[in-house]
Amino acid sequence: MTNRYLTLIPLIYSLCALPAHATDWQALPDKAPQPADNPSTAAKVELGKMLYFDPRLSSTGTVSCFSCHSVLEGGDDHRPVSMGVHGLKGGRNAPTVWNAAFDSVQFWDGRANTLEDQAKGPIANPVEMGMADVGLAVDRLHKITGYQPYFDGAFGKGDNITADNTAKAIAAYERTLITPGSPYDRFVKGDKHALTADQQRGMQAFDKAGCTACHSGAMFNGPALPVGTGFYMKFPVYAGSPYVAKYHLADDLGRYNVTKKDADKNLWRVPTLRNLVYTAPYMHNGEVKSLDEAVRVMAATQLNKQLPEQDVRDIVYFLESLSGPFPASMMPRLPPTPGDLLSAD
Repeated sequence: MTNRYLTLIPLIYSLCALPAHATDWQALPDKAPQPADNPSTAAKVELGKMLYFDPRLSSTGTVSCFSCHSVLEGGDDHRPVSMGVHGLKGGRNAPTVWNAAFDSVQFWDGRANTLEDQAKGPIANPVEMGMADVGLAVDRLHKITGYQPYFDGAFGKGDNITADNTAKAIAAYERTLITPGSPYDRFVKGDKHALTADQQRGMQAFDKAGCTACHSGAMFNGPALPVGTGFYMKFPVYAGSPYVAKYHLADDLGRYNVTKKDADKNLWRVPTLRNLVYTAPYMHNGEVKSLDEAVRVMAATQLNKQLPEQDVRDIVYFLESLSGPFPASMMPRLPPTPGDLLSAD
């Protein structure tokens, strides 16, 4: 099955309004998958956490992964679009880092296949962390001598402070950021009291409206696919909806900016619906402020439907049940900064 065919599936289903088969409700796994070339270890996860929180990987020494993806709450930054070095703003809403380990591709436009690939991108992005290239960030890490024992512990002694190992460590940490055990997860595993009557009614409304055509699977972002095989959807489908102009939903051409193929205009990776109560504002541009409005927007632009307000409320109740418990975490202690570190670049 080709990527191009996969991109057509959700569009065909959405136009039909309802899935072609009974919905397969799936719980989130208790452990994230690990690539063969980056098995997780406690030392690697600890190093990755340090690097994730370390702003010294940015040109100004002020922006870290954590800056835009706060694990203290929703794994994002609650800005419509994120702010990087020198107050520069990007063009898109920060996707949550929670459960990103289950995504088959990364970023809204799927331009990175793995968490390891994704980890390198913001470092060398002029608007985000602002380094001219990832190599300069690696040079910084060499100068912070306190990092060497942690790289040794994670990767063995040798020339181990590299861009690839930096990305592997960050990715290993991010694979611990998962939230199984939501009320929804418990419900589909057999605990029929895990969802309230409102949430169960919302689950039915969500399915009946046709939302599961795209938002299926354990992550509610489409079927489980091999790493690097994205599940994409045209958004908006119904460009004549007044919401499109109101929230500027068609201005960004999405995956087209990566591939330059006309067929990919306004094509997006289907985002997860988990932990949505923690990740406002919504949509790729952060223009939609509330969850109930997001439901209205999606019904109109993707299904050409105006849902009854009772259905909107019930679907929001159901979406709230997709929030799982966050794992306990302690802030890392970073190695000390040499006095001339930031002025040396």
